[in-house]
Amino acid sequence: MTKLPARFAGLGAAAVLVGVVFSAPAAAAGAFPAFGLPFDTGQSVYSAGIHSDNGTSGVKNAIDFSPGDKTVRAPLAGTVRIQHCDGGDWVTVDHDGGWRTGYYHMEGISVTDGQRVVPGDALGRTGNALPCGGSSTGAHVHFTLWTLPTAAAKGGDSRDFGVGAGNWNGMSYDEVATKVAEAYGEAVDGKTFGGWRFAAGTDQYSGSATEVSSRSVIPLPGRFRV
Repeated sequence: MTKLPARFAGLGAAAVLVGVVFSAPAAAAGAFPAFGLPFDTGQSVYSAGIHSDNGTSGVKNAIDFSPGDKTVRAPLAGTVRIQHCDGGDWVTVDHDGGWRTGYYHMEGISVTDGQRVVPGDALGRTGNALPCGGSSTGAHVHFTLWTLPTAAAKGGDSRDFGVGAGNWNGMSYDEVATKVAEAYGEAVDGKTFGGWRFAAGTDQYSGSATEVSSRSVIPLPGRFRV
């Protein structure tokens, strides 16, 4: 991950790397689930906008969030997969239909590998943790969306199916943010989380969040109340 431009220095997530080659997904994931937001409602939240997982190019599958209560929560039921690096751990959650969400930079991780979570369960706190590399200059969660079609097609435990199904232990975040994102990253543009529809902008770290019920549009980067 590289450092964000100065105007977005409060929330950072970017990357660079080479090395691992991934085969094309074997099957499509299921229909987009009814995701919530990865934090509690009833509070003010800042978002640096929609961007690719490396912050420079590729599919825009990530959003940085900084909720006022600093608590990151599961947006949908699923199974926690803790990803291990030399510098510590980070969290992914596998959801039905081959969908996976990721939570980078968290501190005080409060879940364990294999744990089942339901919407609203606390995963940890926003932070500046860099277990697999990267940079961060302000506490937040780097929220990422992927599909894992191999796991969806075969069923069972995603750890049985290797990197393509989500066993990313030991991989640098640079690899996850480039090679994995290229193969399995899912654009957040046009998708709805917790009653808010997100639209990517032309530039990295831009876009909008529209409250579906009121049609209120918040330009991103920006702050909104959920």
